[in-house]
Amino acid sequence: MADLRDGLRARLADLLVGFGANVQPGQIVVVSGELDDRGLMRAVAAGCYRAGALHVEMEYSDPYVKRARILYGGDGSIAYAPSWEFDRVAGIRDHRCATIHVVGAADPAVLAGLDPVRLGRDRNPTGREWVKAIIERSINWSIGPSPTPVWAAVTHPQLEPDAALDQLWKEIEHICRLDEPDPVAAWTERMDSLMSVADRLSERRFDALHFQGPGTDLTVGLLPSSHFIAGGIETAAGIPHRPNLPSEEVFTTPDPERTEGHVRSTKPLDVAGIVVNGLSVRFDGGRAVQIDADSGAEVLRGRAATDDGSSRLGEVALVDRSGRIGQLPTVYFQTLLDENAASHIALGNGLDWAVGDEHTDRVNRSEIHIDFMIGSDEVVVTGVTAGGERVPVLSGGEWQV
Repeated sequence: MADLRDGLRARLADLLVGFGANVQPGQIVVVSGELDDRGLMRAVAAGCYRAGALHVEMEYSDPYVKRARILYGGDGSIAYAPSWEFDRVAGIRDHRCATIHVVGAADPAVLAGLDPVRLGRDRNPTGREWVKAIIERSINWSIGPSPTPVWAAVTHPQLEPDAALDQLWKEIEHICRLDEPDPVAAWTERMDSLMSVADRLSERRFDALHFQGPGTDLTVGLLPSSHFIAGGIETAAGIPHRPNLPSEEVFTTPDPERTEGHVRSTKPLDVAGIVVNGLSVRFDGGRAVQIDADSGAEVLRGRAATDDGSSRLGEVALVDRSGRIGQLPTVYFQTLLDENAASHIALGNGLDWAVGDEHTDRVNRSEIHIDFMIGSDEVVVTGVTAGGERVPVLSGGEWQV
């Protein structure tokens, strides 16, 4: 299967370079991931140069270094970065670079037994610079999946290692539409369909979305100019790109002050390498005032205390059951995939391009953006107009608009 994996890796890399980030001739590209992702990262780098990139910079991270910091670093080491790291991200923004980030599931053994409070506090402090780059639409970027033996062991623990990795690659091939004769055409057709749904939702001018299901009775208020987006976005310079591959969501930016009620997650959530199971959150006045879970709650509580906006919502996204991820039985323990299998909300920074210019000052601001899944076939989503009319949006996982 090694030759088959190599072929799939090359096709996935080409999809991320050309369709995802849409790397332009003469651009500088930053390719990032963990050490275990180096095979896909190298294929991405080769694809960038074939696309005419001027320079490709590789950025590797190592979870064992994170473990050492949590175990042995002083309090000042947590969430610290030297000044030149901030300058570097600012330079990436100012030079209008492209970025491609590849992700998989974390090895649960690496961070096991560590202080969850320190883990929750230990975030990348350059996040605010990245947020600025995204808000200003300075960079064309994409995030994609990177199948590795570690991830395969997490998703398919019942299989032998080699068989587990083969199975994960088969699933990623299907999810990313690499099994189609023309993956770009297949993605374009799917995204056109989602954009049509987004347009119909935007035309309704909903004042709020109401989620109701087992453990969930949540109302998410929207801003007057909130509109729904799917498919992709453009940089300020007009470069179209798709930030997430795969992407099966229709999303918008909510009013950060008008989320009320309680919600229970429908899938596990990975936060800082720790899996949060059985998550439940209660909102009051737009703020997450109570965060509980069967396991891992302390880590999410720590992230939600990062800044004033980290306990408020920056995104609400709807996902129907016709997407390829939700039809598979696998839980991937990776937000990139799991969030595209179920409707979700995100604590933290909001998205300016999903509201009108007159309301960007009301968009939530934070260094973090953490999606967690709240949708399933049992969760009914209803749109509520300013006049109180209730309009079915999702029921049984199928669009009602």
